Amino acid sequence: MSENTEVEVGATMSPENLELLGRVSAALGAEAIIESAQAVGDLVVRVANASWREAAKACRGALGFNYLSFIGGIDWMPAPVVGGEAGDTSSPVQPAEQTYGAAGSAGRFQVFARVASTSVPRSGLTLKVDLDEESPAVDSWVSIYPGADWHERETWEMLGIGFNGHPSLRHLYLPAEFEGNPLRKDFPLLAREVKPWPGLVNVEPMPGEDVEEEAE
Repeated sequence: MSENTEVEVGATMSPENLELLGRVSAALGAEAIIESAQAVGDLVVRVANASWREAAKACRGALGFNYLSFIGGIDWMPAPVVGGEAGDTSSPVQPAEQTYGAAGSAGRFQVFARVASTSVPRSGLTLKVDLDEESPAVDSWVSIYPGADWHERETWEMLGIGFNGHPSLRHLYLPAEFEGNPLRKDFPLLAREVKPWPGLVNVEPMPGEDVEEEAE
C-alpha cells in the first residue's frame, strides 16, 4: 500500500466490511485492534504488535483466509529533498511531513500483510502493525503461512525489519557484505544525488549522439 492510497475518511464502512471487522474482533479480541478503516473498498485493520502472530492464526483458522498474498514493510518518513523543492518531479509531489495511510500508524515503520480466501471470491483483509523505530521487529508468520518466508526475507533485507522466529533470515538480492537497507527513505541513492526523483535518466548519450554533436 502506497502513501497515496485513497482512504475513505469519514465514509460509512460497507456492510461486508463491517461484518468482517466484527469477525476479526471476535477472533482476536477487541483489545488487539488499534484502528480500522476502509480503503478503496477493502478493510484495513491495525493490530497491536504483541497480537501480530495471533492475528495470523486467526486469519488462517477462524476467518478462513487460507492464502497469503504478501507481507511487506513501509517507511513513512518523507523522502529527503535533494537539490531543492523545484527538483521534485514526482506526481503527486512527495509529502514534506510524515503522513500515514489507512488505519494510521504510531511511527515511522510498519509491516503490512494481505490475506484472502481461495474459495470465496473477492474476499480479503489487510493487516498492519506498528514497529519500534530504533529496533523494528515483529513475530514471523512463516510457521502459519509458509509463503511468508520469501516476503519476510525481502522486508528484512530492504528495510531492516526483523521477524522474530523466522527460520533463516538471509539475503535474497544483496551480497552478504552489503551495508544498509536500500528501501529506507534515509538510505543515500546516487540517482537522487545527481538528479532528484524519479532519478538519473539518460546519463550516457545514445549510440551515435556524440558523433552527431561533433558534426554540428
